[in-house]
Amino acid sequence: MQRRHFLASALVIPLRAQVRYRVGVIGHTGRGNYGHGIGDVWPVFPQTQVVAVADPDEDGRTKAQERTGAAHAYADYREMLETEKPDIVSICPRHTDQRREMVTAAARAGCHMYLEKPFAATLEDADQMVDAIRKAGVKVQLAHQMRRSPFTLKALELIRAGEIGEIHEVRGRGKEDYRAGGEDLVVLGSHIFDMMRAVLGDPEWVFSHITSKGEELSFDHMRKPNEPIGPIAGRQMSAMFSFGQGRHGYFASNESSQTHPWRFGTHVFGAKGYIFLPNEVYDESSEAYILRSPAWVPRRDQQWELIEPKHRSFGSERHLTANALMVEDLLRAIETDGEPACSERAGRWTVEMTQGMYASQLQRKVIDFPLKDRVHPLENLRPASSGRG
Repeated sequence: MQRRHFLASALVIPLRAQVRYRVGVIGHTGRGNYGHGIGDVWPVFPQTQVVAVADPDEDGRTKAQERTGAAHAYADYREMLETEKPDIVSICPRHTDQRREMVTAAARAGCHMYLEKPFAATLEDADQMVDAIRKAGVKVQLAHQMRRSPFTLKALELIRAGEIGEIHEVRGRGKEDYRAGGEDLVVLGSHIFDMMRAVLGDPEWVFSHITSKGEELSFDHMRKPNEPIGPIAGRQMSAMFSFGQGRHGYFASNESSQTHPWRFGTHVFGAKGYIFLPNEVYDESSEAYILRSPAWVPRRDQQWELIEPKHRSFGSERHLTANALMVEDLLRAIETDGEPACSERAGRWTVEMTQGMYASQLQRKVIDFPLKDRVHPLENLRPASSGRG
């Protein structure tokens, strides 16, 4: 198969392996669809076979069945889980309004999961999901694909080797497009938070500032997101996270008439240099950089250098490659009883950091992690006439 061929140099795939894992694909056409190819990756792996798809929409279900080659199709994912008893499921919808129910049902069925992000709409949902996953003893991989990017792995190798010295801070921004502010924070800021943790570990506290058109955050600034992803508010936001030992992470997303896709990425500043990883590094034109200068700006004798990963044979299907690298790691975790690169723990941290930002703004103070109040802070906002709950 062509997909297997172009990924062969990037993945360690046992090409003669027998099918070992029955896979189910859960989507919902018109309500989050199938995410960024979360259910299309399985033909890359000869040890997996898609046995069924589930989608309440008949036309979407038919197309998904044709696309995946599944033998069976169901309108109800619960029926699929009970009847087919898959070993692994792809939970694909981008919307988070069904995420908790889908994940907990899959966990109860004993299924490992490859899961679209964001992890959950709220921290309360995230807690219930984590509890169900751990009680079932299944493995979960969240689709924060930068975790397995060859560029990320090489950059982390350089950092561990001391190529940019002791790390002082990590900075990142969202895409700052039409979703700038609250929606950008949830959908794309989660990638940045996950990369911060990949470099610095778990944060200890957060202090943030969130406004809309210069006004401090209030009930009037809450808005309906383009997709159901939980409560959002604010158009300009910035936050400082402490990771201990004087190390900090900074996140920002601001509505602006001028932006650029390459702002969406991770900047790692060390005592001796600086690494930049854009959040899209999965095709032949991809670029990531290291600057070996304590000045953190290029000079005549110290210029940006391309970071070369151990392999660059990605092929043309960017999302397929990104998903395949994550699934490869999920299969490793299943077979070795190891930790996936982006587990349910990592997923919950992205929600914790998001809600921590809102809590800090509303309370005007530093907020410690883990959050004591698991209710989303925006749920406590009330119109000015009725006061705050």
